Amino acid sequence: MTDITKLAFAPTHEWVNDLGDGTALVGISDQAQELLGDMVYIELPTVGDIFDSGDDVAVAESVKAASDIYSPVSGEILEVNEALENTPEIINNDAYVEGWLYKIKLSEPNELNNLLSYNGYVESL
Repeated sequence: MTDITKLAFAPTHEWVNDLGDGTALVGISDQAQELLGDMVYIELPTVGDIFDSGDDVAVAESVKAASDIYSPVSGEILEVNEALENTPEIINNDAYVEGWLYKIKLSEPNELNNLLSYNGYVESL
């Protein structure tokens, strides 16, 4: 079980779990998945792709809408959550643990300082 109060959040509803080894897991917040509704498709980045903070990195499609997902941090994609390809609704059921989108090697670890704490994120809603 992930303690969501330890996660960092972007104002655009992505979360970052700093794994402490120069890598992080990234996903979308429970608030984002609630706004989108039932997920039907997730377009994930490709392993090896490099993104800057704020770049479009993925697309979430739901019964309500399609929405771009932005990378909250810069780095290289190390791994994607392949389980989402066949069962994107995992995000609806467990946005913070099983519903992670990708693992990234942080090229600018100090960018984590620019993100919101859980409390700051909740207050921004």
